[in-house]
Amino acid sequence: MGAPGGLFIGTQSHPRTLDLADREVVLTLDDGPLPGPTGRVLDALKLHGARATFFLIGRNATAHPALVRRMAAEGHTLAHHTMTHPWTLRQRSFEIGTREIEDGIRAVQDAAGLTQTGVATPFFRYPGFANTAALDGWLAERNFAVFGSDLWASDWTPMSPDRQLSLMMSRLNRKGRGIILLHDVLGQTAQMFPAFLAALCAGGYRVVDLKPGLLAPPLAAAPSNWRSYTERLIAGRR
Repeated sequence: MGAPGGLFIGTQSHPRTLDLADREVVLTLDDGPLPGPTGRVLDALKLHGARATFFLIGRNATAHPALVRRMAAEGHTLAHHTMTHPWTLRQRSFEIGTREIEDGIRAVQDAAGLTQTGVATPFFRYPGFANTAALDGWLAERNFAVFGSDLWASDWTPMSPDRQLSLMMSRLNRKGRGIILLHDVLGQTAQMFPAFLAALCAGGYRVVDLKPGLLAPPLAAAPSNWRSYTERLIAGRR
């Protein structure tokens, strides 16, 4: 998947997303790696032969390089989520924002043992989905795909794994496809994950594996009455 001139996808934040077929999903996981929960998520993915895109925090990658290398060795995609995960880059200068992104990329690639120049995987997700026009332009100039999401299980809210699974599948069954956001650093998500993958299989869903490339993927437009859901969440946190 390429992003010539920049690509901004995921209907919770942007008016377009990947043009997935019915019952196709993309698994994305944020904030890792963290020993314990990330390992359990990786175990479940390996058991089911599924691959995910991990949006890694640079300092966590530096602290736990063995998990980063395991992700790469097992075929998962290593993506980027800043160096320290500030609550919002909107409260930081442009210079600090670009440094957060660049330092995070460097930390992930160093942890993975990548020695190439440039960005191996130009996939990025903003902490808290809080973008800025200046950073969007900077990322677009560098041909980054910037990910929002199409649905999530609200796993930052404490709940039982069974409740989280029920919420995730009810939302997915209503939508039928999309980019899913979860957090591999959370114990309740790690506990839910084996059952979630089994439920995807039982429900006839197919997990789509994303890899960097040169060509932009087919896109689907959001409904004409689209509004950014994450922008309302960001406004509520101010």
